[in-house]
Amino acid sequence: MLLAALIAIPLGLDLYMPVPEDNPVTREKVALGRRLFFDRRLSRDRSISCATCHDPERAFSDERATAVGVFGRQGRRNAPALINRAYGRSFFWDGRVPTLEEQVLKPIQDPNEMDLTLEEASARVKLESATIARALASYVRSILSGDSPFDRFVNGDRTALTPEQQQGLQIFRGKGNCTACHVGPNFTDERLHNTGVAWKDERLADQGAGRGNFKTPTLREIARTAPYMHDGSIATLEDVIEFYNRGGNSNPYRDPELRPLNLTTEEKQALVAFLRALQGR
Repeated sequence: MLLAALIAIPLGLDLYMPVPEDNPVTREKVALGRRLFFDRRLSRDRSISCATCHDPERAFSDERATAVGVFGRQGRRNAPALINRAYGRSFFWDGRVPTLEEQVLKPIQDPNEMDLTLEEASARVKLESATIARALASYVRSILSGDSPFDRFVNGDRTALTPEQQQGLQIFRGKGNCTACHVGPNFTDERLHNTGVAWKDERLADQGAGRGNFKTPTLREIARTAPYMHDGSIATLEDVIEFYNRGGNSNPYRDPELRPLNLTTEEKQALVAFLRALQGR
């Protein structure tokens, strides 16, 4: 069962954060979770921690296209940003896990990431796996971002966005059709979509949730989380806009919302400027 905890966060409004009834957020659990998040003992060769792939300086994401785990083992997908994941409805790029308490343990057990059994992890840090899960999940719930120029603009400060960024906001909501997927305060519908990124050489290089469909990521702090897409295959925001401007990659399962946008050079630049205005604190 979930509790609705009213958490005041700097989004310009108060949002009800869904919190499991058996894992209420406490200062002590967040502090423990933070220590575990940076603890390299949770990896087989003690070389990495959660923060290795979720760097606070990069909005808790990774500069590499795909994650690299213990012994230099290569992962399959890009490490997603952990910003505002407290409001997530499912987790991982393919949405295969329904709760943060389950999600935070998976990288510890993944052979290509941290490569420990839960029993080994518990023995190393002298905590039960349930305690590890609850603490790490509580810490991730504390990773929040808001008070961006966009937030200040929609809350009445009409000077918070430049004229170019305001034009970009209009395109985002209109001609760009971005709100078909990037909707609400967190700029994500928390749903799965096929944009064609995984379609290569006339086949799906990654099945995602089944048909090359992947979670819509939040756009909060997006300027700090390059490279982009589930496989880190797009290097810059400008390249992302070009990808969507052409309607993504055509394939049998492509989302029907995707279509060529025919944006002008000026409109593309304005849209990128707006996305950069989603960086806050």
